[in-house]
Amino acid sequence: MANHENIQLTSAELAALHQNYLGDSMSICIFGHFLETAEDPEIRTVVEHALDISIQHVEDIKQIFIKENIPVPIGFTPQDVKKHAPRLFSDAFYLSYIKHMSRGGLAIYGFIQPHVFRSDILSFYTKCLHSAIELNNEVTDLLQKKGLAVRPAYIPYPDKNEFIHKQSFLSDFMGDNRPLTAMEITHLYANIQTNKLGEALAIGFSQVAQSNKVKKYLLRGKEISEKHIKIFSGYLRDENLPVPMTWDHEVSKSQEPPFSDKLLMFHFGLMNFSGSGNYGMSVAASQRKDIAGVYARLNAEILLYAEDGANIMIEEGWLEQPPLAADRNDLSKK
Repeated sequence: MANHENIQLTSAELAALHQNYLGDSMSICIFGHFLETAEDPEIRTVVEHALDISIQHVEDIKQIFIKENIPVPIGFTPQDVKKHAPRLFSDAFYLSYIKHMSRGGLAIYGFIQPHVFRSDILSFYTKCLHSAIELNNEVTDLLQKKGLAVRPAYIPYPDKNEFIHKQSFLSDFMGDNRPLTAMEITHLYANIQTNKLGEALAIGFSQVAQSNKVKKYLLRGKEISEKHIKIFSGYLRDENLPVPMTWDHEVSKSQEPPFSDKLLMFHFGLMNFSGSGNYGMSVAASQRKDIAGVYARLNAEILLYAEDGANIMIEEGWLEQPPLAADRNDLSKK
């Protein structure tokens, strides 16, 4: 590979590293609390692995920024987590949370990898991908071992090859829809799972939020998740397919905040970003127009909710500005 000593970071590399630092510094706070409160030794091992990955990511990115004379983001620090706070979620939820986060890591790293060219950054994101795969495999094995894995629905194997001959395959006719494809089922399942996780986090976070504004925002997120779960579950039930379980019962009754309101809001911002991206992919994967239309409509609701959350963070001085292009119009005035 070419020597990277005199090669400037591209906008893609800079953006990814900046966002990565914020996300992993948040994860250090969350996984640190999980590790302090987890009781199951096997689950503690997985939490510790997830924590170690985030710590290494933050240190690697910090060194890259220092070498490039770029200000290291503030992100999240020990001030954003309260040591010895009671657990907010169960050990079983910790596993499901890490499963979801490793899935998100795979999606993000898989997206940025083709856009990276500098050898050291390419090496870093290759390592990130390998770590995410390893963590996902580890947590998946433990979920299955403990009987906590919630698999997508089973459908019959096809017994012959067939081609589509009618355009009605793409749309409903007088409400008479064709059965769901395996890919449509997969995306419905995944989006139900994501929203159920968001619902549980909203319940727990709203119990410990210190600001009424933040509390109301989180409860609104809970209502949106419940609404989306109901819509997506309806499609599965119409096909007599199972609906993934909820995690409401995995939330404790604690009202002592383990995390700062800033961290709670940033976390939901990440989930909004991830959810919007998931819905976008689901539109492309859904050949039934009614389902694609629902995703597009619900995605608009997520984007509005995300904007309101960003406004709260701006008002509170919690939203770090990402790297920007030069404002040439402004520069030309001076």
